[in-house]
Amino acid sequence: MAGEVNLRATLARPFLATTGTPQVAYLLIEALPSQIVAQVRMPVNVSFVLDRSGSMKGDKIDRVRRATSRAMELLDGEDLASVVIFDHRTEVLLPAGPVVNQREIQEKISRIRDAGGTKIAPAVEKGLREIDKGGPNAIRRLVLLTDGQTENENDCLRQADDAGRRGVPITALGVGKDWNEDLLIDMANRSSGTADYIDQPDKIVAYFQNTVQRAQATAIHNAVLTLRLVQGITPRAVWQVIPLISNLGYRPVSDRDVSVPLGELETGSGRTVLIELLIDPRPAGQYRIGQVEVGYDVPVLNLVGEKARSDVMMTFSSDPALTAQVNAPVMNIVEKVSAFKLQTRALQDLQAGDVGGATQKLQSAVTRLLNQGELELAQTMQQEISNLQQTGQISSEGQKTMKFGTRKTVRLSDLDVPEELKIKSGE
Repeated sequence: MAGEVNLRATLARPFLATTGTPQVAYLLIEALPSQIVAQVRMPVNVSFVLDRSGSMKGDKIDRVRRATSRAMELLDGEDLASVVIFDHRTEVLLPAGPVVNQREIQEKISRIRDAGGTKIAPAVEKGLREIDKGGPNAIRRLVLLTDGQTENENDCLRQADDAGRRGVPITALGVGKDWNEDLLIDMANRSSGTADYIDQPDKIVAYFQNTVQRAQATAIHNAVLTLRLVQGITPRAVWQVIPLISNLGYRPVSDRDVSVPLGELETGSGRTVLIELLIDPRPAGQYRIGQVEVGYDVPVLNLVGEKARSDVMMTFSSDPALTAQVNAPVMNIVEKVSAFKLQTRALQDLQAGDVGGATQKLQSAVTRLLNQGELELAQTMQQEISNLQQTGQISSEGQKTMKFGTRKTVRLSDLDVPEELKIKSGE
């Protein structure tokens, strides 16, 4: 059966100039579950691994209790859930089991109290063990929330690697300012999950609910994007842009073919990637420069190895009026990826002691964010530029806001532009 995934490939510039030198082109690929699977829901198997150390005292621990309770209310008897709490010790508060007795579950969650230090790795290990108690036919998630530094970060990374091998993406959430964002990002990446920064405790509830709802919206598994290109077209970089900006890299299949694992696809958002290509010169005319293919499984429909394909066509022209045209939504995304790359390189410069280089790159990122209407993030970045110029440092909160904020600047609405506005002059 075909048609479970809709695939669309769009070039940033519909016409390339007939020049004598190679040119860079950007190709946006959207892979979105279709209406065929929109109503399909697989069981969810989720473990909440929650920091209850002394620093969580007060509003944070109260919000954690409330958030976990609300998330449980979204689940039912077809789903499995567990709760692991930790400080410098680890306790399985709620062993994995069907979500059938909400009253008992809520009573156990209400017992969570703050105490002790912070030791993440043993808690993640126990959370994974609880998830393993469930069967294979479920959407598996581990939700980790912490507000502090942990002992032995290498053990955390080993657990994240283990989660990746088991097919359990970690949603790694840091609340407050005294936690290591690089560790949580690395743990998320190694497990094919996501990391995020919660700047205010009152946002924890929404984050937990969103994680469960996104798991419930997942029906497509093991999606792999393959791009087969003709001679003279060279792939240079692959960036995921929806749901979050990240550098996916790619696995070369041959000189011109690349493969990118996409993993799970969620109904309503799917995955969108931006591919940078180097195009050799060609005479005027229209050419098929390649084919995009997404292979995938739909376990709930017993489908394995299904394929969706789309040809990529490119037109070369000597008409300046045509070659000046751009696809506005795609170019908008190219600019947002550029801002993300600039802030990433700026923080690398800062770590290497190059304050001048960091300042210059952050200022360029601010310009791009302002042009894209990301005013709040641009203001935060501008404040950190001032801090950098005055003290040679940026704040912990500012660094977290930049690292996580620029990853989320691309939204589905960026692609929702009326047809008559999609192609405009490059003037």
